[in-house]
Amino acid sequence: MNRIDRAFQSDKRLLSIYFSAGYPNLEDTVPILKKLQEAGVDMVEIGLPFSDPLADGPTIQESSTKALRNGMTTEKLFTQLQGIRNEIDIPLVLMGYFNPMMQYGIESFCQKCQAIGIDGLIIPDLPVDVYHEHYKEMFTKYGLYNMFLITPQTPDERIRYIDKVSNGFIYMVSSASVTGAKNTFGTVQTDYFKRIVEMQLNTPTIVGFGISNAATYKAATENARGAIIGSAFIKWLHTHGVEKIEEFIHPLKSS
Repeated sequence: MNRIDRAFQSDKRLLSIYFSAGYPNLEDTVPILKKLQEAGVDMVEIGLPFSDPLADGPTIQESSTKALRNGMTTEKLFTQLQGIRNEIDIPLVLMGYFNPMMQYGIESFCQKCQAIGIDGLIIPDLPVDVYHEHYKEMFTKYGLYNMFLITPQTPDERIRYIDKVSNGFIYMVSSASVTGAKNTFGTVQTDYFKRIVEMQLNTPTIVGFGISNAATYKAATENARGAIIGSAFIKWLHTHGVEKIEEFIHPLKSS
């Protein structure tokens, strides 16, 4: 069974954390994963840095740029993650843009992910219909789930199609803007969350973009199975470093 499916077998609200591989320092990737698992995080999205991250806000863009300057590459990340399943049990998802994967070779990339123990991918610029027609069979061959993003503006028909094609979970983007921490959700977001619940999708949903604290985490998970925190966690890393990760996670898990 894919570890993502296993995580959703629990009745609890899931907490997923995103960070850019190679940030703050090049060799921080594995120490961060260990600290997040120790702190009780349910899933981790490892960002593969890219020079033109269109969907990302300033915080994640800056961390991605810094990681690239540190020397992070696709091959370097795969090297860092060799043997990671000897230490990490929680689901690991790679989140990145399609161009670096194409440069690496799609099948070689998938094969490497399987060998390391990656459970799934999130590729914001890979359209669901292109994936369905050209890549789903390959992803399935290597045991990889591919998760898609929906926004408040995504038509119901498109959401139904994504639900049909999806494995793992659907990434509910809280707004149509780029990533970034917010302190609260407005009525547009809450109405959107409720609309998705009423659609009774087969695939579980996780809310991302704008989750920054216990209040937004709790609000997001009232209408979804979990939430993803990225920008706020990266800001914490920048200010407090790797050693104090538990101090960021604990208030969220206790909310």
